[in-house]
Amino acid sequence: MKILLLEDELMLNNAITEYLGSIGHIVESFSDGQEVIDNVDESFDMLVMDINVPTKDGFEILDELNAKNVFIPTIYISALVDIEDITKAYDLGCREYLKKPFHLEELGIKINQILKKEQQSTSHIKFSKNYSYSKTDNSLYFNNEPQPLTKKQLDIIHILALNINMIVDFERFRVDIWDGENIDNPTIRAEISRLKKSLKEDFIKNIRGLGYKIDRYYSV
Repeated sequence: MKILLLEDELMLNNAITEYLGSIGHIVESFSDGQEVIDNVDESFDMLVMDINVPTKDGFEILDELNAKNVFIPTIYISALVDIEDITKAYDLGCREYLKKPFHLEELGIKINQILKKEQQSTSHIKFSKNYSYSKTDNSLYFNNEPQPLTKKQLDIIHILALNINMIVDFERFRVDIWDGENIDNPTIRAEISRLKKSLKEDFIKNIRGLGYKIDRYYSV
């Protein structure tokens, strides 16, 4: 997950950045609110923001993003404890509000909870720089243009998308794509190989001897 961190306390900023990196996230950190406005875009999967920061506070940032129809899941981390501030945070659309001081592991738990909800609810999944998949209409897109694939190829993409970041084994393909027919593994590999050759970017990974997977793409 690509996370934007806004925290003007240097030691805490460094500690959060190091911790989130250690559990597998990509973190871009800032200490100034205007810098966030200048750099934030929809490539970020989550915002973790302090509220009282220089130039532009965390409330103003989320308010500006809402006005631009840029909606990124947000966790506020703040020493503000008045109910008015907490209410304002949730009214602006934040997902979680962590009061300082907090354990880094608690932040990690909150992030994972939001990630799970996003994976369950999102209908559009990014596979690569240019490819994405819509679970709603079962279509693969390249630069937002639907791609002409056969039904079986789309079924393969669909089962990999439903199991994003996980290996789909040959038996799962046999059951879900070939309706349990006695199809051998080389036939499955050949079908997926034809699919991969039709793609302009290689995002389907062959996990030798096990099956195939697609990793969710995060812009760096």
